[in-house]
Amino acid sequence: MPALKTLGTLCVLMLVFAHNEARRASLRANHMVQHAPHIEPQASVIGGRPTPEAYNSLRDIFFRYEESKTLGADITLTQKELQANQLIMEAKTREYEEGLATPHLFTPSQHLFEVLDDIKQSPLFKYISSMPKGAVLHAHDTALCSTDFLIRLTYRDNLWVCQGKGDKEVIGMRFSKTKPDVATQADCTWELLSKVRELHGADKVDTYLREHLTLYPTVKFLDNNEAWEQFGSIFALLDGLLFYAPSWADYYYNALKEFHADGVQYLEFRSTLPILYDLEGTSFTELDTVRIYKETLDKYMAEHIDFIGSKLIYAPIRNTDKEGLDNYIKVCVEIKEKYPDFVAGFDLVGQEEKGRPLKDFIPQLLGMPENIDFYFHAGETNWFGSTVDENLIDAVLLGTKRIGHGFALVKHPLVLQMLKERNIAIEVNPISNQVLQLVADYRNHPCAYFFADNYPVVISSDDPSFWKATPLSHDFYIAFLGIASAHSDMRLLKKLALNSINYSSLSPEQKRVALAKWQIKWDDFIDEVLSGNYDNNGSNNAAQHRLNTNKII
Repeated sequence: MPALKTLGTLCVLMLVFAHNEARRASLRANHMVQHAPHIEPQASVIGGRPTPEAYNSLRDIFFRYEESKTLGADITLTQKELQANQLIMEAKTREYEEGLATPHLFTPSQHLFEVLDDIKQSPLFKYISSMPKGAVLHAHDTALCSTDFLIRLTYRDNLWVCQGKGDKEVIGMRFSKTKPDVATQADCTWELLSKVRELHGADKVDTYLREHLTLYPTVKFLDNNEAWEQFGSIFALLDGLLFYAPSWADYYYNALKEFHADGVQYLEFRSTLPILYDLEGTSFTELDTVRIYKETLDKYMAEHIDFIGSKLIYAPIRNTDKEGLDNYIKVCVEIKEKYPDFVAGFDLVGQEEKGRPLKDFIPQLLGMPENIDFYFHAGETNWFGSTVDENLIDAVLLGTKRIGHGFALVKHPLVLQMLKERNIAIEVNPISNQVLQLVADYRNHPCAYFFADNYPVVISSDDPSFWKATPLSHDFYIAFLGIASAHSDMRLLKKLALNSINYSSLSPEQKRVALAKWQIKWDDFIDEVLSGNYDNNGSNNAAQHRLNTNKII
C-alpha cells in the first residue's frame, strides 16, 4: 500500500508538472542548470518503499514544481540577461555562503543599523544600487530625503529652534522674521539657529540634529510603542522645517532627484497634506499643498525626460473620529476633482495599534466616490486576532488596490486567497518592519512566503530618511539576499521592478510609456554589468557548487 501511494503521488506530480511545460521551459534558462533532467514515468519499489531512482525522480519533480510557483518564475531571460545573471548570482552566492559559514555575520540576520557600513562594501549591493528598480509605491512625504539635505535646509535664513530650558534639547523649528509666538507642547525658548551655531559651533549643532532626525543607532526599543513614539517625534521635529512653503517645494524636488539617482523612475507617496506657511502670513489650504507638489513635479519632469512621474495618495492620520473622517473625505474629493491624474487615492496612516480600525468607518468609506481608489495600510502588526489585525479583512472587502505592509497576512489564508483572485499587490517594506520592531532577522520575514508562492509583491522603503537608508536599494538588497530563496535570481529582481509599474495607479497607456522608459534603463544596466565595471573580488566555485546541489530546474 505505501508503494502504491508513492507511485500515485509521483504520477500526480508528473501530470501537474507536464501541464506546466511552458513555464518549465523558461525555468531551464537558469544560472545553475542548463537542461532539465529526463523524468522516467515509473518507480520500482523494494519492500514497500521506492527505489533510489524512483525517489530521485520524485524529488526532482517536487523541486521543479515548487520552483515553478515562485515569484519571477514566469520571466524568461535573454541571452545577455543570463550572462549578467551569472555575475550577480556569483556575488549573491558568495555572501550567502559566507553567512552559512558564520551565521552571526550574515548581513540580513542583523539589524540594518549595525551593518550599514558593511553593506556599502557589498558587490551585490553595488549591482542592486545601479539597477533600475522601477517604482516606489509606499513612502511618506516627510521621510524621503537624506539627512544631508535636511541639514542643508537648516542653514536657510530666518530659521528658529525652540530649545528646552534645561537640557537645551531642540523641541521644534520654525521659519520666521521675528521670534515665533507659536505654542509648543514643551517649555522651551526660541533662538535663531544661526546664533545657536555661533554659540556652540556648527559641527556640534549639525551632529546633534543628525542624531535626532533618524532612529539610528537604536537597534532595540522596549516595545514597538516606544519605537513609534520615537518615530513620531522625528516627524514632529521636522514639521516647522518642512511645512515652510519654499522648503516644501525644494524638499519634494530633491526627493525626486535622490530617488531617481537610486534607480527609481516613479514614486507614489502618502501625504497627510499639512497646512503650509510662509514669512508673509499667507493663508494656505490643502489644495495649495497639492498645487505646490504638482508644480514641482512638472518642473522636474521637464528637466528629466527619462523620469516616469509621481502621484499622491492622500493619507491623513487614522486616529480620528467620524467628523474628522468626514473632513478627510471632503478634502479628498476636492483635490481629486482639481488634480484627477495626480491624486491616486486615499489611505489612513499612523500606528495601527493606537489608531482607529477601518471597521469604525465602513459606512463613510463605502460612500466615497468610485473614482477614488483605496490603498490601505493594513496588517502592520504582530497581534493576531486583534481589531488591528482585522484591518486586513476590511481593506480587502473595501476594495483596496494594494495592501500597505501586510505583515500579518500569513495568518489570514482567506485574505491571501483573495489577494491572488483580485490581484491586490502587497507593499512590503522590509527595513521599516525591522526598525519598528516587527521582525529582527530578515530571514524570518513573512515576505519569504509571498515570494515562494508567487504573490503580487512590490518592494518599497516607507521612510528611508529615518533609518539612513537609500531610497530603495537597501530594501531591495535585503529582500533579495535575506528574504528570497538562495536560488532566486535576476528573474525575481526583474519581476519586482515590473510589478512596481504594473501595480501602480498609472493608466494602461501611462504604464505602456513607463515600461518603455524602464526598459531603456534596464538594457543599459545589463550592458553595464557585462562591461566588467563591478569589482566582485573574484568568484567562488565551491559556493556555487554547494547551491547547485539542491537546484533542480
